[in-house]
Amino acid sequence: MTSLKPTKGYLLVAEPSIIGDASFNRSVVLIAEENESGFIGFILNKPLEYSIQDLIPSINSPMIVFNGGPVEQDNMYFIHKVPDLIPNSIEIANGIYWGGDFETVSSLLENNLIFENDIRFFLGYSGWDANQLEDELALNSWVVVKNNYEQEIFSKDNATFWKKNA
Repeated sequence: MTSLKPTKGYLLVAEPSIIGDASFNRSVVLIAEENESGFIGFILNKPLEYSIQDLIPSINSPMIVFNGGPVEQDNMYFIHKVPDLIPNSIEIANGIYWGGDFETVSSLLENNLIFENDIRFFLGYSGWDANQLEDELALNSWVVVKNNYEQEIFSKDNATFWKKNA
């Protein structure tokens, strides 16, 4: 079996052998950044029991927040597919963007101009130092797959997303 190299925009799918890791058990992670220091990604299929409004009461939105990973869980991050609406976004790949102007996002949410299939919010992120992800891949903890869903990744069923990629 040919193994793909972890690349920005690709997905990491946790192998069943990672079952002892509460953060990553049955996770699908979108790789959002890669550089000489390592990799950053967001777990796509682990919704939390919080809405945006629970965490930021000034934003009247019932949109659910996801567990992005075990790093910096006191910070909120977001990925989206509407760079024309959110200035200062950085393209990950295939029309999926990371970050941007949060004041604009807040206004879009308040005015119901952005929807769950357009954006996903995370507490924390997943991070790997240089060579750490390669070591985990060598231990068969992850499988790297292309994001064939592209922008439709926001509408995948969280309960079955891992099974369909494992």
